[in-house]
Amino acid sequence: MTTLSVLDLSPIVEGSNASQSLANSLDLARHAERLGYRRYWLAEHHNMPGIASAATSVVIAHVAGGTTTIRVGAGGIMLPNHSPLVIAEQFGTLNALHPGRIDLGLGRAPGTDMGTARALRRNLEAGADSFPQDVVELMSYFQPAEDGQRIRAVPGEGEQVPIWILGSSLYGAQLAAMLGLPYAFASHFAPAELDHALEIYRSRFQPSKQLDKPYVMLGLNVFAAPSDAEARLLFTSLQQAFVNLRTGRPGRLPPPVDGYERNLDAMAKTMLGQALSCAVVGAPETVRQGIAAFVRRTGADELMVTAQIFDHAARVRSFEILADVHKSLSEAA
Repeated sequence: MTTLSVLDLSPIVEGSNASQSLANSLDLARHAERLGYRRYWLAEHHNMPGIASAATSVVIAHVAGGTTTIRVGAGGIMLPNHSPLVIAEQFGTLNALHPGRIDLGLGRAPGTDMGTARALRRNLEAGADSFPQDVVELMSYFQPAEDGQRIRAVPGEGEQVPIWILGSSLYGAQLAAMLGLPYAFASHFAPAELDHALEIYRSRFQPSKQLDKPYVMLGLNVFAAPSDAEARLLFTSLQQAFVNLRTGRPGRLPPPVDGYERNLDAMAKTMLGQALSCAVVGAPETVRQGIAAFVRRTGADELMVTAQIFDHAARVRSFEILADVHKSLSEAA
């Protein structure tokens, strides 16, 4: 059965703060480790009032230091915001502190608006256009240093940190295939090109030192609760957050609202239907059927599950239900 992992945006909910969000992230990571999830990834976003993982490598250190076995990584680092050498040093340090437990997913979007991208002080004229070259440069810093090499990542060299390519379009699929890297697709919020991207990645994949055959991880929203009605109520927090973001009103994660979708206009309903089409929402049996159908359709090697749930206890419970469902599916398989 497909492996399960966790994607955490460390949501800051209304009425709370970043300190509590980061504490919740560590608590959820400890539960995920106990429940058998393979990885716990955090995402880089900037100027977002509802996301506490902007300093992604710092939060990874926080989570990895408070766990013992689960892999911890970035899903992802937005490489246009950083120099490859700096990221090599950061993730080389993380891997030196937590050997064999660190993953590095790379994306080419800024993870924010253009004004904030300028404030990040990178060369915007290069940015996304130089992404392939930056990825190759970054990969080189993790190799053992050669005699006479003038620029080295210390820590970093020889650490062999696994690199993933992230994407929500065909660009990342082509690059991951060309470099022979594992590919993670952001189907949890941008599923439009999912099927085409998978076909391109799998058909064009070239084996590498890191990977001998294609490996796909897909983002999936899973909101699990004891009943379908309760799960649908929990899901309204994410629906509200998406509508707020797409209408220029980003904020902290709002509490659930009963019947929220019924009061939306047609345009907002269409937007949600498209952006959040890769979502499994319901009681255990509903989740079991939804997960099985998604895996059959996509052939995913791994699912990167995310759940923007307002109440932390309900969020933990959602991942517990999913772990139980995954165990039953694995036993059946």
